[in-house]
Amino acid sequence: MTDVALTVDTEFETQDSNQFLTFMLSGETYGINILDIKEIIEYGNLTPVPMMPDFIAGVINLRGSVVPVVNLKRRFGDDASEIGKRTSIVVIEVDGDDGNTSEIGIIVDIVNEVIELAESSIEPAPGFGTRLRADFIKGMGKVGEQFLILLDVDHVLSIKELAVVQQTKDRIPVEAEN
Repeated sequence: MTDVALTVDTEFETQDSNQFLTFMLSGETYGINILDIKEIIEYGNLTPVPMMPDFIAGVINLRGSVVPVVNLKRRFGDDASEIGKRTSIVVIEVDGDDGNTSEIGIIVDIVNEVIELAESSIEPAPGFGTRLRADFIKGMGKVGEQFLILLDVDHVLSIKELAVVQQTKDRIPVEAEN
């Protein structure tokens, strides 16, 4: 598995603006705060794990660590992602209930770009009108005349689901991953 060349410079983030990685999923554009992203890699070398929730696509070996990978489309209640040439895995860090962070990969159709949004361009999450649960959405970023759904990575997986992911990591020896 080779790393996709994407470098994000977080030094220029100011108090009144945030940088978000934008990506496509089922033709819709989403964003994740770059401070939650560890890296972006090409899709591949995924090892399926039996008896996991259907939204967990498997695990990858990331420099000796077992990282569970979530099929984000399936997590949102859709059919599984179609794997294409530009499909990527975005490795994010999610805060657990115990104060520790976990690395989790999410499958996205296409990684777009890093954009900067002023705080004034971010509206609260709507209570209705989206296909997603409201707790998955951190806000709506206004980009030109369109809105971008900004995901709250700490809520995309519930605490119970994070426990399942952690159990996945604990049962898979890294050697078995290769």
